[in-house]
Amino acid sequence: MINHTKDQIINLPNLVSLIRIFMAPVLFYFAFTQQPYWFMGVLVFAVFTDVLDGFLARILHQITQLGSHLDSWGDFIIYSTMAICAWILWPDIILREKLYFIIIVLSFTLPVCIGLIKFHTVSSYHTWSVKLAVAVTVVGYILLFTGLSDWPFRFAALFCLYAAIEEITITLLIPHELVDVRTAWQALKYRQKNEAAINKLPEKTPKC
Repeated sequence: MINHTKDQIINLPNLVSLIRIFMAPVLFYFAFTQQPYWFMGVLVFAVFTDVLDGFLARILHQITQLGSHLDSWGDFIIYSTMAICAWILWPDIILREKLYFIIIVLSFTLPVCIGLIKFHTVSSYHTWSVKLAVAVTVVGYILLFTGLSDWPFRFAALFCLYAAIEEITITLLIPHELVDVRTAWQALKYRQKNEAAINKLPEKTPKC
């Protein structure tokens, strides 16, 4: 359940989300100064905060609408930073893997853009498919840019594509902004329930 009380605006999960957002300029610093090892270390820490804020929100019962939006903003900023910094640090690898890189970047940006167009805010669905796609992509990213293996990154592109299609589907299905919509099926059930409620409304009798 989402807590809407004012005293939940400042809490530990939201603070962790803010820390993740503040990691973006640190990542840019290490990228511009060509320090890949420090960059990877900070990146791992930033990804850890992504797991931590959700965990804290659940165990502390501090799940709020603001927290959901902060989490989504943090994710979008960090993963956009990852893409830009990868180009700064490893341009040769990016050119070699450009097809998969483009798929992943579009998969993270298109759902956000479509959500902004429809609801004028960053969507905060936190779908299971996106969580899986993020996990696989981060692992693939680290393995690719540390020179250990390239196939997990390519595999991650497929997960990201599916997750993006589901998020876009959710945006098209729901009539107004919702947070924590885990699957497209859940969005479809909400739409059907909403339409049924509208159809049950009594019609206004015309005035003579």
